[in-house]
Amino acid sequence: MHKNKRSGLFGIIITIVILVLIVIFSNREANTSFFENIANKLVMPMQNGLTYLKNKVSGNSTFFTDINNLKNENQELKEENSRLEQSLRELENIKTENETLKEYLGLTEKYGEYKTVPAYIINKDISNYSKTIVINIGKNDGIEEKMTVIADEGLVGHVISVTDNTAKVRTIIDTSSSISCLMSTNKDSIVCKGTLDSNSELKAMYIPTDANLVQGDSVETSGLGGIYPKGIHVGTIKKIVNTKNITDRYALVETAVDFSKLNTVLVIKSH
Repeated sequence: MHKNKRSGLFGIIITIVILVLIVIFSNREANTSFFENIANKLVMPMQNGLTYLKNKVSGNSTFFTDINNLKNENQELKEENSRLEQSLRELENIKTENETLKEYLGLTEKYGEYKTVPAYIINKDISNYSKTIVINIGKNDGIEEKMTVIADEGLVGHVISVTDNTAKVRTIIDTSSSISCLMSTNKDSIVCKGTLDSNSELKAMYIPTDANLVQGDSVETSGLGGIYPKGIHVGTIKKIVNTKNITDRYALVETAVDFSKLNTVLVIKSH
């Protein structure tokens, strides 16, 4: 009986071994897939990462090449822009010179009866007390003191000092300026002087008591006084100021020349 028990136990063991083998072999393909899946989960991310890095490096190489191209193009554009700016400045200078020449031509045609020398202003001192300008011609150009200076619109002033290459001009709006003038309507004589209060007005004084003042009347030089030739436009009567004593009445004359915008002039050498 003991022998039968041992035979039964052995048979059970054999049966279990066979079943285990059957299970192992039947699940071999499934186990293979399982291990392959594990391997795929571990290896594929690394492979994908390496592929990404490869592509990234390749892309960066193109990126840096593009950056260098952009730098070169930017430098070329800067150089081209500099050339264009230089050309623009040259054109502006030519334009200014042409405008200056046109002004000179217009002046010489307008004052053709005078022998004149053109000039442009290189300095202005238009303050309350001193209202002078400096022009770019002097002794070397035949300029002398007391020569009359005019602009397209009319009288500017006269030369008060000269160097070899420059001349200082006292304008008619200077407080020490005094001009003998005539009113165009009645030809009555007046004296126009500069004032402290204005850079565009003169004070007309010593008006004859029987003179009929007309607002808007033109005022021009009389030719008296030894400096200014006759007939140069000075300005127009802007306002008439009557006083208790008729001998003290005066008028304000608006200058024909806008001294704030004055750039070119003519100096009359002879008349």
